[in-house]
Amino acid sequence: QVQLEESGGGLVQTGGSLRLSCAAAGRTFSTYTLGWFRQAPGKEREFVAGITWRGSNTYYADSVKGRFTISRVNAKNTVYLQMNSLKPEDTAVYYCAADRYSDIYYLSHKYDYWGQGTQVTVSS
Repeated sequence: QVQLEESGGGLVQTGGSLRLSCAAAGRTFSTYTLGWFRQAPGKEREFVAGITWRGSNTYYADSVKGRFTISRVNAKNTVYLQMNSLKPEDTAVYYCAADRYSDIYYLSHKYDYWGQGTQVTVSS
């Protein structure tokens, strides 16, 4: 099992930046594919970015490509989401998720472990 805890959310103006962190408790962090998802009020949870356990390949939703960067530091059991050029439509609760030995990074129901979420609010 792995326990996840997000941090780094907050209130930022349009065009600003935030870096989200997700720290994992467990000794097998490198074997997990990690994803960031978000859910805005009244909307379904959506995929934002993923990074695989095998080769640390990265993937992004079209809506954030070129603005967000996902990365991981296995030695720190942490995955990051650097968010630049933020827009009001990026406002949501952001969740990190983990799934062991998975190559499916974009489907939320494939992930076994979830953090509690962190609120990101972008003001116009």
